[in-house]
Amino acid sequence: MVGVLGVLLALGTAAIWAAGYVAAAHQARAAADLAALSAAVAIEAGEDGCAVARLVAADNGTRMSTCDRVGDQVDFVVSVEVVRPVRTGVAGLPTEVTAVAHAGPRR
Repeated sequence: MVGVLGVLLALGTAAIWAAGYVAAAHQARAAADLAALSAAVAIEAGEDGCAVARLVAADNGTRMSTCDRVGDQVDFVVSVEVVRPVRTGVAGLPTEVTAVAHAGPRR
């Protein structure tokens, strides 16, 4: 009986950790999408898109690691990569998840 309870405890703990990573990945993807879209709108308005993306990423609990813009003022694509921390308290497990999003002007 103790062995069965130990296995159930281990499986439950693993499921909680996996759910934490899944939630963090979804939050990182949403933050990357918002940051990239905000950067594209800012660039169209003549502002610094990467500065806007950095603020949007921070407001969504992530850190922007890269921001690249390819193209001119009219036809461009901005790519944003964000990093979201994951707190598991277990040595050896990843402590961050990353997400990338791309956005461009409306056509």
